[in-house]
Formats: sequence, structure tokens, C-alpha cells
Amino acid sequence: MVKIYYDKDADLEVLKNKTIAVIGYGSQGAGQAQNLHDSGLNVIVGARKDGESWVQAKADGLKVATMADAAKKGDVIQMLVPDELQGAIYASEIAQGMSKGKTLCFSHGFNIHYNQIVPPKDVDVIMVAPKGPGFLVRRTYTEGNGVPALIAIYQDATGNARDTGMAYAKGIGATRAGVLETTFKEETETDLFGEQVDLCGGLTCLMKASFETLVAAGYQPEIAYFETFHEMKLIIDLIHEGGLSKMWYYVSNTAEYGGLTVGPKIINEQSKQAMKEALTRIQNGEFAKEFVLEGKANRPVLNALERQENEHQVEKVGKELRAMMPWLKKD
Repeated sequence: MVKIYYDKDADLEVLKNKTIAVIGYGSQGAGQAQNLHDSGLNVIVGARKDGESWVQAKADGLKVATMADAAKKGDVIQMLVPDELQGAIYASEIAQGMSKGKTLCFSHGFNIHYNQIVPPKDVDVIMVAPKGPGFLVRRTYTEGNGVPALIAIYQDATGNARDTGMAYAKGIGATRAGVLETTFKEETETDLFGEQVDLCGGLTCLMKASFETLVAAGYQPEIAYFETFHEMKLIIDLIHEGGLSKMWYYVSNTAEYGGLTVGPKIINEQSKQAMKEALTRIQNGEFAKEFVLEGKANRPVLNALERQENEHQVEKVGKELRAMMPWLKKD
């Protein structure tokens, strides 16, 4: 059975006399940097000089430097720029600041697992990966809670890599919720699989297909939206709180019977075969190669797909209906 680590298993003193350089100040960078700072640790943000992130980090009360300067000053360098940019940024800004005994940290194993970044052998390489977006990492921390995280050790040059990783996890609040141990390989491949097959890919395509089926059959788009999009959160919240059993308990008998009998016809053996093919492409590096080349070509496919998504009828209908829900405006 997997062991879960909590506050008592980590010691912030490990990082007390060290400088943590957080490279990048997007959602995850901002959340982690602010939490580390509020945990009493010495944090410096690496950003493009006078860019939007630079200005925001300073406004949030953090020390800011160029990425290269932050990497030189940092004892722990946490890479939180987008995956597709990390390899180039590491080569041009970070590598020169790496020296014996430092720690290179990640929150996703992509660039190490697929050899986009090859660190020197005399540094520790670790991963602390919160299982939630940066804004949630920050919000739960300010509420006295935390987001669960994964920890992995890729390279332990000093013999202290795990202690450093656990201290970092405590600094961002993850040990309040629980930290599980994994590997760079396992985290990378399962994370990509989840994103593509259900969390971001499969689920959204299922919702759009349901919406399109109802509209094509002559039902009002607004009614179709409520049934296929709006109510999805209600179901996911129940599963999040108590698993499938809680969800089935709270929905009607009609919903339970219909869901259990029809669901396997929608997500069937053909669907599972597509999932296996997606996993194979992740495992053999085909997806990584495609994604890296997409980034180098300035995202032509992704930009086109984003435009198509934004122009879908469900986005127009959803925007109009969400305007009727004032409680959503707080977000």
C-alpha cells in the first residue's frame, strides 16, 4: 500500500538557509512562490525583465531577477515555465547557473523523462508536483489547508535530495494534504494520459458530442447545455467528495439505472482501444516529439484548434447562460 507523507515527515529547516529560485510566474509559479515566501523561506522569482510576470511578482512582494540571475543565486531552482519552453530556457538561461550540489526541481516530469533537459550529474534532480492548478495551491494554503502532491527523485547527487523535496512540499503546503512518492516516468506518463484521455480530452469531447446530438435532434441549445455541460460540475463534485458510490447514491434511481446500463455502450471496447493507443504514443515518445515540434513551429495546430473550440456553438450558448448565474462572477 502506498505511503502518504504529512507535515511531521518534512523539515522546513532543510531550506532555511537556502535560496529558492522559482523560474516562471504563471499560475503554478505564482502559487508556489507565494506559499514558499509565506512559509518563511527565501524566494526569488526568475522572469523576463520588466515583463508582465516581473511586474506582478514585484507587486506581490517577492524578489525578482532575470531567469539567468535567479538560477545563479538559487540553491534550489524550480522550473515552472510551460513544458514546451523549458528546454530552450534551461539551455539559454539556467544551465550556466547550475553548479555542484544545487537542486533542480520540476512540477512535471516531461522535460527530464523525454530528455529535453539533461542536467549535470553533480546536482540533485527532484519533482514536487501539486495535483491541482496554481490558484488552488495558493488558495488552499491561505485557508490553512493544501493540495496533495507527488514527489519523485531522479538524481540524488548529494544524498539529501529527498529531504529537500519533502521540505519544498511542506513549504508550498502540500504536506498538509498528503504527499505520495512516484517516479518521473510514472508521473509524466500517467499525467499526460489523464489529460488526453479523460480530464481534458475525452471529457470535453464527450460533452460536446452529447450537446451536438441533442441540438441535431431538434432540442433547444440552452436546454442541451444545461443537461450536458452545466450539470457536469454537480456530478464531478459528488465523485470528488465521495467517489462513484456517493454519486450513485445521490442521483435518482432513473439516473443510476440509465447511467449504469447505457454508459458502457458509450465508453466501450473501441473507446478503450483508443485509450491504449494514446498511452502507447505517450510511452514511446511519439506524443512528446509531436508536442515539442508543435512548440518550435509556434503552435500552428494548437492555435487553430483553440479558434475552433472558441467558435463552437456550445461556447456561445454557455456564455449567455452563465451570465444568468451571478454566483459564478466571483471566479
